[in-house]
Formats: sequence, structure tokens, C-alpha cells
Amino acid sequence: MNDIQWIRQAVRRIEADFNRSADTHLIPLQLPAYPGVHLYLKDESSHPTGSLKHRLARSLFLYSLCNGWLHEKSTVIESSSGSTAVSEAYFARLLGLPFVAVMPATTSPEKIAAIQFYGGRCHLVKDAQAVYSESERLARELGGHYMDQFTYAERATDWRSNNNIAESMFSQMAREQHPVPAWVVCTAGTGGTAATIGRFIRYRCHDTRLCVADPENSVFFDAFASRDPSLRISTNSRIEGIGRPRVEKSFLPGIVDGMMKIPDVASLAAIRYLERVLGRRCGGSTGTGFIATLALARRMHEAGEHGSIATILCDSGERYGHSYFNDAWMAEQGFDVGPAVEAIAACAERGSPSPWQLPTAGQCSV
Repeated sequence: MNDIQWIRQAVRRIEADFNRSADTHLIPLQLPAYPGVHLYLKDESSHPTGSLKHRLARSLFLYSLCNGWLHEKSTVIESSSGSTAVSEAYFARLLGLPFVAVMPATTSPEKIAAIQFYGGRCHLVKDAQAVYSESERLARELGGHYMDQFTYAERATDWRSNNNIAESMFSQMAREQHPVPAWVVCTAGTGGTAATIGRFIRYRCHDTRLCVADPENSVFFDAFASRDPSLRISTNSRIEGIGRPRVEKSFLPGIVDGMMKIPDVASLAAIRYLERVLGRRCGGSTGTGFIATLALARRMHEAGEHGSIATILCDSGERYGHSYFNDAWMAEQGFDVGPAVEAIAACAERGSPSPWQLPTAGQCSV
């Protein structure tokens, strides 16, 4: 089979896989303290590989195939904190290609097991900031293709339509009381999801603002506030999947209306609260987004505004049973989330002030 025949067959396989998949759910969540503000969570954990990154991986594979970067004998390499690698391992297996994930040694064992389940190999590095150079080195040595999600996430996805996450979200909200959300809240790992949502909002001329929630030990917030993309830090985010020590090329500050800096203890307490009210576990990045969402809901309520806010349930908490939902691990890390969970409940259900002063940048006030 020649290259172009193989590429056509590969694209058809990916498109057939997409055609077999239903859309993800949009879950309403009541905030009793703010009855005029309606909250919705876009549940991306229901994708075949269990996270929002399934969309990105599909786009990256199609982008690479149509650019002629992937061939029948390619080895696919990716740097990841786990979820993207799980999804890329799925698509690599679909195409019969070997896959190597370059990840921090601290990546959850559940994610490592999922990558291996799909036939991928995990290359763990002690220094999380070495994932880029190690991925490039392996691609050279193996004659493979480095997907480089951190560069290509913002351009691989069709942000105008094609059932991207923004189009899906807005379509599902069409029959709700407030069909055009006042805010969409997301987090940033590569910045690709924020780029897709922000561009879609502008393209469709929606009266919606985009807020990006950033965890501790991440440079995105400071870079957005200072407009300095050269900022670097030496520490790494403790919220898997989001936050970076450098400003990734896919992070586009010009399409973000505002950002909030979220304490890790608040993010991790939020997923315990969400387990209580949703009856299911969510990953840490969902907690980060929820805290920003709750702050915006309170501000809208205080301003007398009615409307809706949409955010993303990025992945399942089942991937973090050894860590975020393990009390012994949390104690070892110095997290005491019990009081924080009750503070979140008081804020969401009784309108009590948040115990955290959340740094904001841009138009995050209402």
C-alpha cells in the first residue's frame, strides 16, 4: 500500500470511529444560593478514552495525517501529563501505529495503566520540564513523529464548526432558559480548548465572555496579566493536566476575557464537593474550573444579573483514586480539604463569602 492510500484509509478509520460516538452530555447543576444563575457542566469524561483530550487527540491525528507527517511505519511520540497520551494511544492503536508517551514520573498510575491498555509505552522522566526535549530526542532516534500537542492544539481543531466542544455546548444550550451563557469557564494545559472556545464565541458573535482558571505553580495567569509570554517558573502544577511552567504556543491570551488564579486546596476541595452533589468523582482540573465558576456566579448574583455559565467536566476522578481521593496521600501532601469543602458548600448553597481571595486579571468582574 502506498502512502496516500494508507493515509486515506487512516482518515476513514478515524472518521468512522467518530461517527460511532455519541455527543457528550451537558449536566445542569443547581447553585441554591444564586437561583438566577444557571450552571452547566459539559461532561467530557464520557468520551471513549474518558476525557476532554479525546477531541484533541482525534484532531491532532487528522492534522498530522493530512499534513503528511504520519505514515504507515511511523512511531507516534507525545509529551503529556497523561490524559492526552491515553487518547493518542487509543488512536495509534486504531491505526496500528506504535505509541510512546513521555510523561512526568508523578503521572497517576491509573493513566499509565490506561496508556498501556491501548498498547502504548510510557517513558517517564523525573523532571517534568524535560518532557519536551525527551520527546524530540525519541522522535529523532526512532524515526518517529512528535505530535507536540503544546504547539499544535490551537490549530489542529476546527474552531468554526465540525462539532467542536464550543459548537456542541452552545447547541445543547439552545433550549435552556438562558441559551447564550454569560461566561464559559475552562482551564488551560495546552491552551487549545480556550482557543477553540474563544474563537467560536467571536466567530458566532455571541455575547459571552471566556474565563480561564489557572492553578498554583503555573505561569499562564501571570503571563496573561503582564502580557509577557517569556515568563518561566521552575515548579510544576500539582493539578494534573493543567498549568504549565512556560507559556505554551497554543495559549492565545488575545481570545481570553479574564483569568483567575485558584489555590490548589480549593481545586481539590471542589471535587470532593462535586462528588457530594453530582454523585460522581471528577478530576482536579474540573475542581479548578468550578471554583472560578462559583466566584462568577456570586458576582452575577450580587450585581442582580440573571444568566447562565458553562464549564467543563474534563475527566473522571476514577483516574485519581490513589491521590486526590486518597486521604492518606492528601495528608502527605499537606492538604486539609475538610474545612474547604464546607466553605464551598456554604458559598454555593447559602451565599457565604468565599474564604479565598482569588487573583483576577482582565474582565473577570461583572
